Amino acid sequence: MGRACCSHKVKFDGLSAGFRRALMLVIAINAVMFIVETSSGFYAESMALRADALDFLGDTLTYALTLAVIGQPLRRRAAAALFKGASLAVMGLWVFAATVYQALVLGQPNALVMGSVGLLALAANLTSVLLLLRWRDGDANVRSVWLCSRNDAIANVAVIAAAAGVFSVGNAVPDLVVAGIIAGLFLYSSLRIVAQARRELVFA
Repeated sequence: MGRACCSHKVKFDGLSAGFRRALMLVIAINAVMFIVETSSGFYAESMALRADALDFLGDTLTYALTLAVIGQPLRRRAAAALFKGASLAVMGLWVFAATVYQALVLGQPNALVMGSVGLLALAANLTSVLLLLRWRDGDANVRSVWLCSRNDAIANVAVIAAAAGVFSVGNAVPDLVVAGIIAGLFLYSSLRIVAQARRELVFA
């Protein structure tokens, strides 16, 4: 228990001008990509793109929350991380529900639009990952930003694979599978963020 406490105390809390600048740039990137993927997702009728667009929106809002609580007491920062973890869980459940709806009601998505926008989103998220790389081991509030950006890049690779799958097999199954994977990433990240935030609340 003592080692855990000491380890907790040295966690980077975001009090760095470099981190603030990187985070503001990442927020701008995510906001732009939310607009791009939302419009593209509806045009292409792709559930995977819409799920990824929702992820960009969630990241924009939660990263702004991260920025807002930098320098605040540990309890407040951990509470913000708990809120972000809960938000990820809600998004994951929404994507699961929307994926079921897509499977039952909607048709085959546009593979070309999926792949093109997926590549653009991957470039945006890889940029974010590189900007945040040096701060990936911070407290729950800071670490949540790293985890979300990393997972987003993984999700983008999956969207591109889904586009190739839709083009190859001629149906929506690959798109639906990838949407489900993205939802699972939301839920997994939610559990990790909430677990670390709860540990930090114990020592706050």
